[in-house]
Amino acid sequence: MRTISFLICIILACGAFAQQAGQYSRADLENRKQQIQAEIEEAQKQLDETKKNKNATMGQLHALENKLAVRQKLINNINDEVDNISSNIQTSATEVQILRETLEQYKVRYAQSIRYSYETRSSFGMLAFIFSSSSYNDAMRRMRYLKKFRDYRKQQVEQIRITKSQIEHKIGVLNSQKAQKDELLSSQVQQTQELKKETEETNHVVQELKGKEKELVDNIEKNKKASKRLDKAISDIIRREIELARKQAEEEAKKKAAEERRTGVVATPGGSRPSGIKVSSAPGTTTTTYIPTPRPAATTSSYSLSLTPEVTALSNNFQANKGSLPWPVEKGFIAEPFGRHKHAVAEKVMVENQGLEIQTSQGASARAVFDGTVTSVSYIPGMGQLILLKHGAFFTAYSRIENVVVKKGDNVHVKQALGTVMLNDDNIPMMHFELWKVGANDKAAPVDPAGWIAPMR
Repeated sequence: MRTISFLICIILACGAFAQQAGQYSRADLENRKQQIQAEIEEAQKQLDETKKNKNATMGQLHALENKLAVRQKLINNINDEVDNISSNIQTSATEVQILRETLEQYKVRYAQSIRYSYETRSSFGMLAFIFSSSSYNDAMRRMRYLKKFRDYRKQQVEQIRITKSQIEHKIGVLNSQKAQKDELLSSQVQQTQELKKETEETNHVVQELKGKEKELVDNIEKNKKASKRLDKAISDIIRREIELARKQAEEEAKKKAAEERRTGVVATPGGSRPSGIKVSSAPGTTTTTYIPTPRPAATTSSYSLSLTPEVTALSNNFQANKGSLPWPVEKGFIAEPFGRHKHAVAEKVMVENQGLEIQTSQGASARAVFDGTVTSVSYIPGMGQLILLKHGAFFTAYSRIENVVVKKGDNVHVKQALGTVMLNDDNIPMMHFELWKVGANDKAAPVDPAGWIAPMR
């Protein structure tokens, strides 16, 4: 009997743990669904802004594609919820079956004890059982046995009652889970229908834009030229920064060397020490002099070695935050990804992007993704104002900006506003964002910012 009770306790404990784990998982999925629904609302707002233009635009297409992607995320999340609840339903059904089988066993054992009690119901029989003891101690043992038997019957009744209550509770949980699953399946159908409508709308916009392919190609070529001017400007500024940092480091090294030659003392982390050849004076005297050893001219150091300890720490912190940097705008989505890819409409045209095109809301502020220093603020034809921030071995570039509120030399903090995102030719607020890294060979190159910024919440 103890073995059965122990196993039942383990089964129920495991079931409760599984149910609790399932609840936490469902809560996570529910939170994720709420976040996705907020993304859909934001995507709809940006789509409504693009629809103010009666003619189809690339901005409208990007907004539709973004909304489709977010809608698909929501459907995937619903599918995960359905799978999760289906697993919980199966677990609950198994637990109900086990409890019912256990209840039957309890009923059988209780019936056996009742029959035994009926067969020995005579009070004389009980007294005879006690008084037929061979000794006082034997009589006390028999009395304790009878008491345990009565307690055992009470325990059986309590076990039957508890098990029935557990079955009722589990059935209630099971029915609730089935209702949740039905609701999710209904939502899944609804979202799939919405996805179909949005897909049809997207295809319609694509077809409308294909009718203006020549205009699109001309616009692509114009943007390519503007992007080349931008990337050359960024590359030149970073190269000048590298040379400036190297020269400053060399000048500092020359000053230290000159000071060492003048004083004959070498500055070391642990203090100073004489430098050069020790020359003893005449015998019997205690005077000692040092002839400074000529030091070679300062050599060109790498950019990373020329950084101050504070800037090196900033650069290391930037690297450590890869994947969790905030977005360069508060709200938005990636309209054009990094790298070489086909154009969304003019599929024969390849687009080369050294950063991200981020579509946002009208009047949105561009903001720093990390602490840094404003290295340059300059105007690039076709790209508006360019703001370049330095973060040690990393540089972030923000273009298509107007109403700039920072200047060269300013120290900025993470999420600090830099300026306003300007409208493109389609009257869509579109910011261009790039991330450059200086390598070990002092060569600066752009990297995909999508791998560095955190997912949009």
